[in-house]
Amino acid sequence: MLLLCFAALLILTTRIMLAADAASQRGTANVQQTASGQVLEPEAHGISQKAIEVARLRNFPITNSMILSWVVALGLILFAQLATRNMQQVPSGAQNFLEWIVEGLHNFLAGIIGPHLVDRTFWFFATIFIFILSANWMGLIPGIGSIGWGHQTSHGFKIAQPLLRGSNADVNMTFAMALVYFACWLVWAFREIGVRGVFKEIFGLKGESAGALKVLMAVVFFIAGCLEVVSILFRPISLSFRLYGNVYAGENLLEAMSLLVPGFGWLIAIPFYFMEVLMGLVQALVFMLLTAVFTMLICQHDGEAQEAAHA
Repeated sequence: MLLLCFAALLILTTRIMLAADAASQRGTANVQQTASGQVLEPEAHGISQKAIEVARLRNFPITNSMILSWVVALGLILFAQLATRNMQQVPSGAQNFLEWIVEGLHNFLAGIIGPHLVDRTFWFFATIFIFILSANWMGLIPGIGSIGWGHQTSHGFKIAQPLLRGSNADVNMTFAMALVYFACWLVWAFREIGVRGVFKEIFGLKGESAGALKVLMAVVFFIAGCLEVVSILFRPISLSFRLYGNVYAGENLLEAMSLLVPGFGWLIAIPFYFMEVLMGLVQALVFMLLTAVFTMLICQHDGEAQEAAHA
């Protein structure tokens, strides 16, 4: 099941990334000339905010972040195939590690959104957590972002077109994953409580009231529902920019630390590498938890809501 999730997520996100990249335009930089006549490009500060197209297969553009996302997805698929190739009653090795991750995530989510809902949605939350975590950590491997095409600047050689870029350091990738979740959220909500239940949950009157107070509260909850609709529509944007902003800022931090002291940048950046390893885990966990909580809030039945409130 996880293999199907990886494949479906990769196809959908690739399509959305291509649509977003087609709308963007490539900027041009000015050049300066030294006294010896050598043309130098001005040094750009920080990492490019968007992924760079490194190849084109007919009319199919391929960006550096897209390549890394394919590598991560392919690696996860191969690992899952290896771990489940010869299933044993008493797991060991790769099978034991995979079952530990899956069981741990399942029990963790079941304690938050309940066993009923986690059985329906676990395939997505486990996939998105494992993929984001793997992509974040893969982007920290030395050579990612530092191997590619470049030019000479007044401060030395500058990599202008890295061959690989962190997948989640591309806002197209994070926005694509957020849109995939939004589509799943709609399906889960309508399937769990129906169209009428969704409108009742958003605009319906909560609590007990009577008379003029009931009419007033109905108006208040309708206005609050309109605000809730705006909040729901902005969730893909907030989810995508939260993940993109933290990963992109982390990559810029590592680059800045590596260039802080010439010759010793690798040493200064080591503590920040450990910090980014932790942040990669935190960001994957935050994305999974936010999507899980958003799903629970709309799909929770009255009985489950009372039990959660009592707990």
